[in-house]
Amino acid sequence: MTDTRGSQPYDAYASGPLPGERRGQKQPAQPYHPPQAYAPPAERTGGGAAGGTGGGTAGGSEQHGVRVPRTGVRTEPRTRKARLRVAKADPWSVMKVSFLLSIALGVCTIVAASVLWMVMDAMGVFSTVGGTISEATDANNGGGFDLQSFLSLPRVLLFTSIIAVIDVVLATALATLGAFIYNLSAGFVGGVELTLAEDE
Repeated sequence: MTDTRGSQPYDAYASGPLPGERRGQKQPAQPYHPPQAYAPPAERTGGGAAGGTGGGTAGGSEQHGVRVPRTGVRTEPRTRKARLRVAKADPWSVMKVSFLLSIALGVCTIVAASVLWMVMDAMGVFSTVGGTISEATDANNGGGFDLQSFLSLPRVLLFTSIIAVIDVVLATALATLGAFIYNLSAGFVGGVELTLAEDE
């Protein structure tokens, strides 16, 4: 018994795929691009142009699936504030700061006194006032009171230095005592409250 169908239908699939199979098409590999929240400037321009024909810039951005930030709304920065309370003042630190400040004030006082004396001497104030006082106090040609010798520059600087030293001692002592008194009062009333704010 012979096969009358022949081998032609089977020979057609010998070198090719079967009927249920498809040839796989190779696609070139492409780099991976992660999703971005905002599109580059070029894509934004293109999206706006496309949206102009389809309904404006918002429509173009929606077509590309890109979120565009709103630029028409003005946002004012809020000024942060902090409310603090001075609960205690360190007497040692207060004493050091007051001592240095009082020394600086004493030096400024000495310099100011010397400059003022030189200006008044150049204007002739001591000679004029001294002559008037010597004439008024002259008794039986005794010479009277000599104001220029009494208010000489070394004597003025000496008096000013003594006053500056006393000022340093008193200011330091009073500031330290004030720190102790403040700590005692802060224990009862809570201290001084301060409100700090950022510079705009």
